[in-house]
Amino acid sequence: MEQTAKANEMGTKSVGRLLLSFSLPAILGMIVVAMNQIISSVYIGHGVGPLALAAMAVTFPVINLLMAFCQLVAVGCAALCSIELGKKDMDSAYSMLGHSVLLEIVVSIAFSLAFWAVLDPMLIFFGASGETLDYAREFMLPLLLLSPIAFVMIGLNFLTRATGYPKTAMITAVMTSVGIVIFSPLFIYQWGWGMYGAAMAQVMGQLISLTWLVVHFLRPSTLVHFRRGIWKLRGAAVKSIVAVGMAPFLINFCACIVVIVINRALMEYGGDLAIGAFGIVNRLLMLFALAIIGLGQGMQPIIGFNFGARNKARVRLTLKYSMAAGTSIALAGMLALLLFPRVMVLMFTDHEPLVEITVRAMMITGSMFIFVGPGIIIGTYFQSVGMAKLASVMSTMRQMVCLVPALLIFPLFWGLDGVWWSIPFADVMGFVVGGTLLFFSIRAEDNDCQKGDPECTPPPEFFKPKPL
Repeated sequence: MEQTAKANEMGTKSVGRLLLSFSLPAILGMIVVAMNQIISSVYIGHGVGPLALAAMAVTFPVINLLMAFCQLVAVGCAALCSIELGKKDMDSAYSMLGHSVLLEIVVSIAFSLAFWAVLDPMLIFFGASGETLDYAREFMLPLLLLSPIAFVMIGLNFLTRATGYPKTAMITAVMTSVGIVIFSPLFIYQWGWGMYGAAMAQVMGQLISLTWLVVHFLRPSTLVHFRRGIWKLRGAAVKSIVAVGMAPFLINFCACIVVIVINRALMEYGGDLAIGAFGIVNRLLMLFALAIIGLGQGMQPIIGFNFGARNKARVRLTLKYSMAAGTSIALAGMLALLLFPRVMVLMFTDHEPLVEITVRAMMITGSMFIFVGPGIIIGTYFQSVGMAKLASVMSTMRQMVCLVPALLIFPLFWGLDGVWWSIPFADVMGFVVGGTLLFFSIRAEDNDCQKGDPECTPPPEFFKPKPL
């Protein structure tokens, strides 16, 4: 009875209250995730040094690559699980849980070992210098070799939210944060493990969270839980998971390429301190971006369920509220970055040359951050209704067509400032592309004209969502 009510409330409860109940824990959870990164960076900046912050920025592409493969599975399984719940197909919803765990384990082991085998050349290509390579290697080794813990934890957390337990998902993020806060000072300061200790503190936090999630999915009262018959991979299901998860995969993959280009440009025009500045700016930008992503994660199960139930009005209303909330969060982030840059930078380091570079970088990169909010929501909407192609086009256009060329061209005219200005330029262009795709998608969905009708023109199939 409780399971039926949990599933049905996404199709009957007030959209505003439902979005608030799902999104607020998700936003808080993602803020905690961002704070985890900030806390870790603060410990590293003060406990290891400014070059260690530069080394962390060098590791971003490797982490983005790992997260690309992790979210390929996690987002695909969560979105499909929500859609199957909306269609009342419980067996298919259960199968997404088994697919998530199995695929996350396989993918994490395969790619972590592959990256470990070529770690040093990879880090050098990503921008590591002779002074930062050792720091970067120490940080990445534990994260690579113990990555199955993070992969399975993230996959289960996406499913926790998708199946109607946003508060449980929020507590997961809090547990990770508690682990980092407890173990970072012990490993970095008390035991003198440096970057290795910072990485191990993150792993310990992830292990605590994974234990919590496993207990959650072992409970028979949970809407979708571990049971016999779900531990089998099916080709058709894997294909659907990959199709839906391709957009976040491309976002992270493209982010990897972008960070490589940024790091190499920063090394050429500003050196190790400029890369360290990017590491700090990235952490602060992600604080607000992850809050918007949390809003999108709260929106996703509502839209996915109602899309599966063919309730277009509730899908549109959820999208409308989410766009307004996402824009508001982005505006608040932009104002914070522009009004208090030095205060935020001093949390990470008191190294004055690094502080000066970072403050200027933050003022420039945050200048158009308001456009990030609706852009993220639009991309999440496309994922939620299974429109993998549109979500992929949007993410690829922003990063590969807009940002990378800007990173190559702008510094030729404005030097180091040109690197920073390329980021807000891409934010604006990404919103323009996403808004255009959303306009054509909604217009296509509202067009009921059928092929062969002489009195009207049917919409392009590319823009019209199809029930999965």
